[in-house]
Amino acid sequence: MRENHMKKILITGGAGFIGSHVVRLFVNQYSDKYHVFNLDALTYAGNLENLKDIEQASNYTFVKGDIRDAAFLNDLFLEHDFYGVIHLAAESHVDRSITDPMAFVLTNVVGTVNLLNAAKTAWKGGYNNHRFYHVSTDEVYGELHNPDEFFLETTKYDPRSPYSASKAASDHFVRAYGNTYKMQVVLSNCSNNYGPNHFPEKLIPLMINNIMHNKPLPVYGKGENVRDWLYVIDHARAIDTVFHQGINGETYNIGGFNEWKNIDLVKMLCRIMDEKLDREVGTSEQLIAYVTDRAGHDLRYAIDATKLKDELGWLPSLQFEEGLEKTVDWYLH
Repeated sequence: MRENHMKKILITGGAGFIGSHVVRLFVNQYSDKYHVFNLDALTYAGNLENLKDIEQASNYTFVKGDIRDAAFLNDLFLEHDFYGVIHLAAESHVDRSITDPMAFVLTNVVGTVNLLNAAKTAWKGGYNNHRFYHVSTDEVYGELHNPDEFFLETTKYDPRSPYSASKAASDHFVRAYGNTYKMQVVLSNCSNNYGPNHFPEKLIPLMINNIMHNKPLPVYGKGENVRDWLYVIDHARAIDTVFHQGINGETYNIGGFNEWKNIDLVKMLCRIMDEKLDREVGTSEQLIAYVTDRAGHDLRYAIDATKLKDELGWLPSLQFEEGLEKTVDWYLH
């Protein structure tokens, strides 16, 4: 297919952890269908090294820019007739949101509305030929106490940190634009991701890095907090599925069907790392250091991704242990 017949896709936050895997998938899998524009501000969590393998692809363009800049976004949308937007750009670290909540409001809420406004203006009511896909988090649902409970797409929102509150607000704005302006929107809320390219402030890469350097492994409280973990490439596959097959106006939960207590996850990482580093089993576990729990630390998140499985046919491809080994190998090499 000739270049000028290809549809233009804008992926925001494409130099980040999840975004880089989505960009790579779309560039490689749709080389004759889409020209992928990767918009990223290259803040601390964005790194173009994540995309070295595709930076010369003929259907890929990197654009440095900030979604907080409304005028910049308006110009970008007017210059390029984007067929669709996959919006991943966000401030995402809960601890940072506790110390600087306004940064999360500006990026996650104002930035999302800036994108929606730019799309609304550029698409001029011809929404049926365009799609706005907003990628969100399971943290908007709050926390679970009952071990038999899971987050459904219909679960009431109950954000409990400045981060999750900012993501909840952005979700509401996307749905409001779908309702008010009839923009074709779709949303997904995903559980914790792990895998290559993860910024080292997050749990799994932090533990791997600290084990490598014989540093303490800080575990909040008693390590009893439970999270559902999904391999990042499986999340990218799910985003591909939702973007192409999701029903307009619908929300899809994405999860790994894979719950782990933090302390059990850290101990498994210790065992894997001892093996990879030829250390005596139990060596790395001695580095575990329990630290004061963070403010508002939710006890358990657990996604029910049945809707995505039953309606769109998506399932995770890797067992957790396999994905964790792949992740450790990537960091070690």
